[in-house]
Amino acid sequence: MSNRIFQTIIHQMKDVVERTIGVIDENGIVVACSEHGRIGESKQRIREELAYSSESIVFEGYTYRFISSGGKNENIVFCEGEDSTADRDARMLAIALGNIKNLYDEKYDKGSFIKSIILDNILPSDIYIKSNELHFNNDEYRAVIVIKFGSISDVPAYEMVEAVMKDHERDYVINIGEQDVVIVKELGESAEEDELEKYAEGLMNSIADVYGLGVSVGISSVTDSLRDLAKAYKEARISIEVGKIFDIEKPVMSYRNLGIGRLVYQLPTTLCEIFLQEVFNKGSLESLDRETLMTVQSFFENNLNVSETSRKLFVHRNTLVYRLEKIRKLTGLDLREFDHAVTFKVALMVKKYLTSKPTKF
Repeated sequence: MSNRIFQTIIHQMKDVVERTIGVIDENGIVVACSEHGRIGESKQRIREELAYSSESIVFEGYTYRFISSGGKNENIVFCEGEDSTADRDARMLAIALGNIKNLYDEKYDKGSFIKSIILDNILPSDIYIKSNELHFNNDEYRAVIVIKFGSISDVPAYEMVEAVMKDHERDYVINIGEQDVVIVKELGESAEEDELEKYAEGLMNSIADVYGLGVSVGISSVTDSLRDLAKAYKEARISIEVGKIFDIEKPVMSYRNLGIGRLVYQLPTTLCEIFLQEVFNKGSLESLDRETLMTVQSFFENNLNVSETSRKLFVHRNTLVYRLEKIRKLTGLDLREFDHAVTFKVALMVKKYLTSKPTKF
Protein backbone atom coordinates (compact mmCIF):
# COMPACT_ATOMS: atom_id res chain seq x y z
CA MET A 1 0.00 0.00 0.00
CA SER A 2 1.27 3.48 -0.85
CA ASN A 3 2.83 5.39 2.04
CA ARG A 4 1.14 8.49 0.64
CA ILE A 5 -2.24 6.93 1.39
CA PHE A 6 -1.17 6.08 4.94
CA GLN A 7 -0.05 9.68 5.43
CA THR A 8 -3.32 11.06 4.05
CA ILE A 9 -5.36 8.96 6.50
CA ILE A 10 -3.13 9.81 9.46
CA HIS A 11 -3.41 13.50 8.61
CA GLN A 12 -7.22 13.24 8.50
CA MET A 13 -7.40 11.42 11.85
CA LYS A 14 -4.90 13.46 13.88
CA ASP A 15 -7.45 16.08 14.98
CA VAL A 16 -9.87 13.37 16.13
CA VAL A 17 -7.28 11.39 18.11
CA GLU A 18 -5.55 14.55 19.42
CA ARG A 19 -2.32 12.61 19.96
CA THR A 20 0.72 11.87 17.85
CA ILE A 21 -0.07 8.88 15.65
CA GLY A 22 1.76 7.17 12.83
CA VAL A 23 2.65 4.06 10.83
CA ILE A 24 5.86 1.99 10.70
CA ASP A 25 6.59 -0.14 7.61
CA GLU A 26 7.94 -3.68 7.33
CA ASN A 27 11.51 -2.34 7.49
CA GLY A 28 10.96 -0.60 10.81
CA ILE A 29 10.85 2.92 9.31
CA VAL A 30 8.23 5.54 10.17
CA VAL A 31 6.48 6.17 6.85
CA ALA A 32 3.53 8.26 8.06
CA CYS A 33 3.09 10.44 11.12
CA SER A 34 0.99 13.34 12.34
CA GLU A 35 4.35 14.99 13.20
CA HIS A 36 5.95 15.20 9.77
CA GLY A 37 9.43 15.62 11.23
CA ARG A 38 9.38 12.05 12.54
CA ILE A 39 8.90 10.44 9.13
CA GLY A 40 12.02 8.45 8.32
CA GLU A 41 12.90 7.50 11.90
CA SER A 42 14.03 3.90 12.45
CA LYS A 43 11.95 1.77 14.87
CA GLN A 44 13.44 -1.65 14.13
CA ARG A 45 13.60 -2.49 17.83
CA ILE A 46 9.82 -2.01 18.09
CA ARG A 47 9.29 -4.60 15.35
CA GLU A 48 11.47 -7.07 17.20
CA GLU A 49 9.64 -6.51 20.50
CA LEU A 50 6.19 -6.65 18.93
CA ALA A 51 7.01 -9.91 17.15
CA TYR A 52 6.75 -11.69 20.54
CA SER A 53 3.35 -10.19 21.38
CA SER A 54 -0.06 -10.74 19.86
CA GLU A 55 -1.38 -7.59 21.52
CA SER A 56 -0.16 -4.04 21.96
CA ILE A 57 3.15 -3.10 23.56
CA VAL A 58 4.19 0.17 25.23
CA PHE A 59 7.63 1.69 24.89
CA GLU A 60 9.02 5.10 25.79
CA GLY A 61 5.66 6.81 26.01
CA TYR A 62 3.99 5.22 22.98
CA THR A 63 1.66 2.31 22.34
CA TYR A 64 2.37 0.08 19.33
CA ARG A 65 0.22 -2.49 17.56
CA PHE A 66 0.43 -4.53 14.35
CA ILE A 67 -1.91 -3.69 11.49
CA SER A 68 -3.32 -7.05 10.44
CA SER A 69 -4.00 -7.28 6.73
CA GLY A 70 -4.60 -10.40 4.71
CA GLY A 71 -3.38 -12.57 7.56
CA LYS A 72 -0.01 -10.78 7.57
CA ASN A 73 1.53 -8.44 10.12
CA GLU A 74 3.60 -6.07 8.00
CA ASN A 75 2.88 -2.56 9.24
CA ILE A 76 2.67 -1.17 12.78
CA VAL A 77 0.52 1.66 14.05
CA PHE A 78 1.57 3.76 17.05
CA CYS A 79 -0.21 6.23 19.29
CA GLU A 80 1.24 8.62 21.86
CA GLY A 81 0.61 7.51 25.46
CA GLU A 82 0.77 4.35 27.55
CA ASP A 83 -2.73 4.51 29.02
CA SER A 84 -5.95 2.74 28.12
CA THR A 85 -6.96 5.58 25.78
CA ALA A 86 -3.75 5.17 23.76
CA ASP A 87 -4.38 1.41 23.60
CA ARG A 88 -7.96 1.94 22.43
CA ASP A 89 -6.91 4.49 19.79
CA ALA A 90 -4.12 2.19 18.56
CA ARG A 91 -6.63 -0.67 18.22
CA MET A 92 -9.08 1.52 16.30
CA LEU A 93 -6.33 2.80 13.99
CA ALA A 94 -5.07 -0.74 13.38
CA ILE A 95 -8.57 -1.96 12.44
CA ALA A 96 -9.30 1.03 10.19
CA LEU A 97 -5.93 0.97 8.41
CA GLY A 98 -6.06 -2.83 8.11
CA ASN A 99 -9.42 -2.73 6.35
CA ILE A 100 -8.28 0.06 4.05
CA LYS A 101 -5.09 -1.84 3.24
CA ASN A 102 -7.09 -4.98 2.42
CA LEU A 103 -9.26 -3.02 -0.01
CA TYR A 104 -6.22 -1.32 -1.54
CA ASP A 105 -4.33 -4.59 -1.96
CA GLU A 106 -7.34 -6.24 -3.57
CA LYS A 107 -7.64 -3.32 -5.97
CA TYR A 108 -3.90 -3.48 -6.67
CA ASP A 109 -4.05 -7.22 -7.39
CA LYS A 110 -6.93 -6.67 -9.79
CA GLY A 111 -5.09 -3.78 -11.41
CA SER A 112 -1.99 -5.94 -11.94
CA PHE A 113 -4.19 -8.63 -13.45
CA ILE A 114 -5.79 -6.13 -15.85
CA LYS A 115 -2.34 -4.81 -16.80
CA SER A 116 -1.17 -8.34 -17.60
CA ILE A 117 -4.17 -8.80 -19.89
CA ILE A 118 -3.81 -5.57 -21.87
CA LEU A 119 -0.07 -6.10 -22.32
CA ASP A 120 -0.67 -9.70 -23.43
CA ASN A 121 1.43 -11.09 -20.57
CA ILE A 122 -1.01 -13.81 -19.53
CA LEU A 123 -2.22 -16.90 -21.35
CA PRO A 124 -5.87 -16.77 -22.47
CA SER A 125 -6.53 -20.00 -20.61
CA ASP A 126 -5.29 -18.42 -17.36
CA ILE A 127 -7.51 -15.34 -17.60
CA TYR A 128 -10.67 -17.21 -16.64
CA ILE A 129 -8.95 -18.96 -13.71
CA LYS A 130 -7.41 -15.77 -12.35
CA SER A 131 -10.61 -13.76 -12.78
CA ASN A 132 -12.45 -16.29 -10.61
CA GLU A 133 -9.74 -16.09 -7.93
CA LEU A 134 -10.09 -12.31 -7.83
CA HIS A 135 -13.92 -12.44 -7.99
CA PHE A 136 -13.94 -10.60 -11.31
CA ASN A 137 -17.08 -10.41 -13.42
CA ASN A 138 -15.73 -11.66 -16.73
CA ASP A 139 -18.67 -10.54 -18.86
CA GLU A 140 -19.05 -6.85 -17.99
CA TYR A 141 -19.01 -4.25 -20.76
CA ARG A 142 -15.69 -2.42 -20.69
CA ALA A 143 -13.66 -0.03 -22.84
CA VAL A 144 -10.02 1.01 -22.81
CA ILE A 145 -8.99 4.66 -22.81
CA VAL A 146 -5.36 5.59 -23.49
CA ILE A 147 -4.19 9.02 -22.35
CA LYS A 148 -0.88 10.12 -23.84
CA PHE A 149 0.78 13.20 -22.33
CA GLY A 150 2.63 15.53 -24.70
CA SER A 151 5.39 16.24 -22.18
CA ILE A 152 6.80 14.99 -18.88
CA SER A 153 5.80 16.83 -15.70
CA ASP A 154 7.06 16.87 -12.12
CA VAL A 155 3.78 15.20 -11.19
CA PRO A 156 3.60 11.61 -12.50
CA ALA A 157 1.08 11.16 -15.32
CA TYR A 158 -0.61 8.37 -13.37
CA GLU A 159 -1.26 10.64 -10.38
CA MET A 160 -2.63 13.44 -12.55
CA VAL A 161 -5.16 11.12 -14.15
CA GLU A 162 -6.25 9.66 -10.82
CA ALA A 163 -6.62 13.16 -9.36
CA VAL A 164 -9.08 14.33 -12.03
CA MET A 165 -11.13 11.14 -12.15
CA LYS A 166 -14.39 11.03 -10.23
CA ASP A 167 -16.37 8.04 -9.05
CA HIS A 168 -13.99 5.46 -10.49
CA GLU A 169 -14.26 2.70 -7.89
CA ARG A 170 -15.06 0.17 -10.61
CA ASP A 171 -12.48 1.50 -13.06
CA TYR A 172 -8.76 0.70 -13.23
CA VAL A 173 -6.02 3.26 -13.81
CA ILE A 174 -2.83 1.61 -15.08
CA ASN A 175 0.57 3.23 -15.40
CA ILE A 176 2.22 2.18 -18.67
CA GLY A 177 5.09 4.68 -18.89
CA GLU A 178 6.15 8.22 -18.06
CA GLN A 179 3.69 9.69 -20.56
CA ASP A 180 1.11 6.93 -21.07
CA VAL A 181 -1.78 6.05 -18.75
CA VAL A 182 -4.51 3.51 -19.43
CA ILE A 183 -8.03 3.53 -18.00
CA VAL A 184 -10.07 0.34 -18.18
CA LYS A 185 -13.58 1.65 -17.69
CA GLU A 186 -16.51 -0.51 -16.70
CA LEU A 187 -19.72 0.42 -18.50
CA GLY A 188 -23.35 -0.24 -17.90
CA GLU A 189 -25.33 -2.36 -20.35
CA SER A 190 -26.97 0.74 -21.84
CA ALA A 191 -23.77 2.79 -22.10
CA GLU A 192 -23.41 4.66 -25.38
CA GLU A 193 -20.04 5.23 -27.04
CA ASP A 194 -20.92 8.93 -27.38
CA GLU A 195 -21.06 9.11 -23.58
CA LEU A 196 -17.62 7.50 -23.43
CA GLU A 197 -16.23 10.20 -25.72
CA LYS A 198 -17.77 12.93 -23.53
CA TYR A 199 -16.23 11.31 -20.46
CA ALA A 200 -12.80 11.24 -22.12
CA GLU A 201 -13.15 14.87 -23.22
CA GLY A 202 -13.98 15.78 -19.62
CA LEU A 203 -10.78 14.12 -18.39
CA MET A 204 -8.74 15.87 -21.07
CA ASN A 205 -10.20 19.28 -20.18
CA SER A 206 -9.65 18.70 -16.46
CA ILE A 207 -5.99 17.83 -17.01
CA ALA A 208 -5.58 21.00 -19.09
CA ASP A 209 -7.34 23.16 -16.47
CA VAL A 210 -5.59 21.74 -13.40
CA TYR A 211 -2.11 21.01 -14.74
CA GLY A 212 -1.93 23.08 -17.92
CA LEU A 213 -0.90 20.06 -19.99
CA GLY A 214 -2.18 18.82 -23.34
CA VAL A 215 -2.95 15.15 -23.89
CA SER A 216 -4.01 12.88 -26.73
CA VAL A 217 -6.82 10.46 -25.99
CA GLY A 218 -7.72 7.24 -27.78
CA ILE A 219 -10.79 5.11 -27.10
CA SER A 220 -11.31 1.46 -28.00
CA SER A 221 -14.51 -0.19 -29.07
CA VAL A 222 -16.63 -1.67 -26.28
CA THR A 223 -15.84 -5.26 -25.30
CA ASP A 224 -17.83 -7.67 -23.17
CA SER A 225 -15.02 -10.07 -22.23
CA LEU A 226 -11.82 -9.69 -20.21
CA ARG A 227 -9.81 -11.64 -22.77
CA ASP A 228 -10.58 -8.97 -25.40
CA LEU A 229 -8.99 -6.15 -23.39
CA ALA A 230 -5.60 -6.69 -25.08
CA LYS A 231 -7.27 -6.09 -28.44
CA ALA A 232 -9.11 -3.07 -27.04
CA TYR A 233 -5.84 -1.60 -25.74
CA LYS A 234 -4.31 -1.87 -29.23
CA GLU A 235 -7.40 -0.21 -30.70
CA ALA A 236 -7.10 2.75 -28.32
CA ARG A 237 -3.41 3.22 -29.17
CA ILE A 238 -4.10 2.90 -32.88
CA SER A 239 -6.78 5.59 -32.52
CA ILE A 240 -4.18 8.09 -31.29
CA GLU A 241 -1.66 7.11 -33.96
CA VAL A 242 -4.16 7.27 -36.83
CA GLY A 243 -5.36 10.68 -35.71
CA LYS A 244 -1.78 11.94 -35.67
CA ILE A 245 -0.88 10.47 -39.08
CA PHE A 246 -3.92 11.74 -40.94
CA ASP A 247 -4.22 15.10 -39.14
CA ILE A 248 -7.69 14.38 -37.84
CA GLU A 249 -8.50 17.46 -35.79
CA LYS A 250 -10.42 15.89 -32.95
CA PRO A 251 -9.39 16.10 -29.29
CA VAL A 252 -10.51 12.54 -28.63
CA MET A 253 -10.09 9.76 -31.17
CA SER A 254 -12.47 6.80 -31.04
CA TYR A 255 -11.65 3.57 -32.86
CA ARG A 256 -15.13 3.29 -34.30
CA ASN A 257 -14.81 6.73 -35.98
CA LEU A 258 -11.43 6.27 -37.68
CA GLY A 259 -13.03 5.46 -41.02
CA ILE A 260 -10.71 4.75 -43.94
CA GLY A 261 -7.69 5.74 -41.83
CA ARG A 262 -8.13 2.60 -39.74
CA LEU A 263 -8.05 0.44 -42.86
CA VAL A 264 -5.03 2.17 -44.39
CA TYR A 265 -3.08 1.99 -41.14
CA GLN A 266 -3.36 -1.79 -41.04
CA LEU A 267 -2.26 -2.38 -44.64
CA PRO A 268 1.23 -3.74 -45.33
CA THR A 269 3.54 -0.97 -46.55
CA THR A 270 4.54 -3.00 -49.62
CA LEU A 271 0.89 -3.20 -50.68
CA CYS A 272 0.54 0.56 -50.18
CA GLU A 273 3.56 1.25 -52.38
CA ILE A 274 2.17 -0.98 -55.14
CA PHE A 275 -1.19 0.82 -54.89
CA LEU A 276 0.41 4.25 -55.37
CA GLN A 277 2.45 3.02 -58.33
CA GLU A 278 -0.66 1.65 -59.99
CA VAL A 279 -2.83 4.72 -59.37
CA PHE A 280 -0.38 7.48 -60.27
CA ASN A 281 2.16 7.93 -62.99
CA LYS A 282 5.66 8.20 -61.59
CA GLY A 283 6.18 11.62 -60.02
CA SER A 284 2.66 12.86 -60.74
CA LEU A 285 1.60 12.98 -57.08
CA GLU A 286 4.83 14.71 -56.05
CA SER A 287 4.28 17.34 -58.77
CA LEU A 288 1.17 18.68 -57.05
CA ASP A 289 2.02 21.89 -55.21
CA ARG A 290 0.73 22.96 -51.78
CA GLU A 291 -1.96 25.24 -53.22
CA THR A 292 -3.31 22.42 -55.37
CA LEU A 293 -3.38 19.99 -52.45
CA MET A 294 -5.23 22.56 -50.30
CA THR A 295 -7.74 22.94 -53.12
CA VAL A 296 -8.25 19.18 -53.19
CA GLN A 297 -8.72 19.08 -49.42
CA SER A 298 -11.35 21.81 -49.53
CA PHE A 299 -13.10 20.10 -52.45
CA PHE A 300 -13.40 16.92 -50.39
CA GLU A 301 -14.58 18.81 -47.30
CA ASN A 302 -17.36 20.39 -49.36
CA ASN A 303 -18.61 17.07 -50.75
CA LEU A 304 -17.24 17.61 -54.29
CA ASN A 305 -19.39 20.70 -54.73
CA VAL A 306 -17.63 23.10 -57.12
CA SER A 307 -19.70 26.18 -56.25
CA GLU A 308 -19.39 25.74 -52.49
CA THR A 309 -15.66 25.02 -52.70
CA SER A 310 -14.94 28.09 -54.82
CA ARG A 311 -16.90 30.21 -52.34
CA LYS A 312 -14.94 28.82 -49.38
CA LEU A 313 -11.61 29.34 -51.16
CA PHE A 314 -12.59 32.85 -52.35
CA VAL A 315 -11.75 31.99 -55.94
CA HIS A 316 -13.78 32.17 -59.14
CA ARG A 317 -15.59 28.99 -60.16
CA ASN A 318 -13.62 28.87 -63.41
CA THR A 319 -10.36 29.07 -61.46
CA LEU A 320 -11.34 26.04 -59.42
CA VAL A 321 -12.40 24.14 -62.56
CA TYR A 322 -9.01 24.98 -64.09
CA ARG A 323 -7.20 23.56 -61.06
CA LEU A 324 -9.27 20.38 -61.12
CA GLU A 325 -8.55 19.98 -64.81
CA LYS A 326 -4.83 20.43 -64.11
CA ILE A 327 -5.04 17.60 -61.55
CA ARG A 328 -6.81 15.38 -64.09
CA LYS A 329 -4.08 15.92 -66.68
CA LEU A 330 -1.31 15.20 -64.16
CA THR A 331 -2.84 12.18 -62.43
CA GLY A 332 -5.49 10.88 -64.77
CA LEU A 333 -8.14 11.29 -62.05
CA ASP A 334 -11.11 13.65 -62.44
CA LEU A 335 -12.09 14.59 -58.90
CA ARG A 336 -15.56 15.62 -60.07
CA GLU A 337 -16.29 11.93 -60.54
CA PHE A 338 -17.04 10.13 -57.27
CA ASP A 339 -15.02 6.97 -57.98
CA HIS A 340 -11.97 8.99 -58.99
CA ALA A 341 -12.35 11.23 -55.93
CA VAL A 342 -12.44 8.19 -53.61
CA THR A 343 -9.34 6.75 -55.26
CA PHE A 344 -7.49 10.07 -54.91
CA LYS A 345 -8.56 10.48 -51.27
CA VAL A 346 -7.34 7.00 -50.35
CA ALA A 347 -4.11 7.55 -52.27
CA LEU A 348 -3.36 10.73 -50.31
CA MET A 349 -3.94 8.89 -47.05
CA VAL A 350 -1.70 6.01 -48.16
CA LYS A 351 1.01 8.54 -49.01
CA LYS A 352 0.74 10.11 -45.55
CA TYR A 353 0.86 6.69 -43.97
CA LEU A 354 4.02 5.71 -45.83
CA THR A 355 5.65 9.05 -45.02
CA SER A 356 4.96 8.68 -41.30
CA LYS A 357 6.33 5.12 -41.11
CA PRO A 358 4.40 4.45 -37.86
CA THR A 359 5.42 1.86 -35.32
CA LYS A 360 2.89 -0.98 -35.22
CA PHE A 361 1.70 -2.08 -31.80
